[in-house]
Amino acid sequence: MRFYIVDVFAESKYSGNQLAVFRDSGKLTGGEMQRIAQEMHYSETTFITSEEPRDGGYDVRVFTPSFELPFAGHPTLGTAYVIQSRIIGKPTKLVRLNMKVGQIPVSFSFINGRADLLWMRQKEPIFGRRFEEGPISKLLGLRPSDFDTKFPITHVSTGIPFVIVPLKGLKAVRRTRVAQDLLPRFLKSTKSVAILVFSKETYRKENDLNVRVLGAAAEIPEDPATGSANGCLAAYLVKHHYFGTDRVDARVEQGYEIGRKSLILLEAKETARGIEVNVGGRVRFVASGEFPDED
Repeated sequence: MRFYIVDVFAESKYSGNQLAVFRDSGKLTGGEMQRIAQEMHYSETTFITSEEPRDGGYDVRVFTPSFELPFAGHPTLGTAYVIQSRIIGKPTKLVRLNMKVGQIPVSFSFINGRADLLWMRQKEPIFGRRFEEGPISKLLGLRPSDFDTKFPITHVSTGIPFVIVPLKGLKAVRRTRVAQDLLPRFLKSTKSVAILVFSKETYRKENDLNVRVLGAAAEIPEDPATGSANGCLAAYLVKHHYFGTDRVDARVEQGYEIGRKSLILLEAKETARGIEVNVGGRVRFVASGEFPDED
């Protein structure tokens, strides 16, 4: 099996979020894919199970080291990049991925024939329950005064559910420490994958928000760049008029606290059908290889 390693939401190599993408994987069982994902040990590994389009899209499965996901953000962009560059082999404006959550379109822009920005349209958001600051402060090791109480702590999903937590500043974001003894019960009871904390204060002045995503898996306690979570954040920003409007065009920095600087672009707006969410970024090719058939 051929595989590729790419960095997603990366302005340069060796930043952003790492992804392994496997081809020639159509004969693998789900259990075999899971073991390979554990071997790669990135936050996610994807498997292109057919290189012939079905219903206009390519069949893709996504695995963390521990379980399969119906959808994930940086795997969607990274896998679309591999399909465009290694399977289609020529510039194309749109690649569709068939995932368990449904078909996800990814659009491309090119510079000198090479992919530059990739954008994915996420599913319409679903907003769930709200949370009081007290229990969340205990879970995240924060003080009640760290929370931006002008906006709610709430559950949002665009295919994968996250709890979105607004904080007052970068110091609070940096100080966030998840209580591992409380986390599994919280995620299970809220049917959430992880927790996103954010603030308007950033490391770089050209960025609009700083984000951390915590608790997605015991093996990956913090994600360096999370497209699905930031899609939920984009919907949240629109719904609650975080920037004073029902439209969002924002630059999000993530991964700075763990040495994997990432840049995620958000575009979202209120429409007659609901909130439209688009998440974009760049993908950098890092390496390729193969898994031999023999033991």
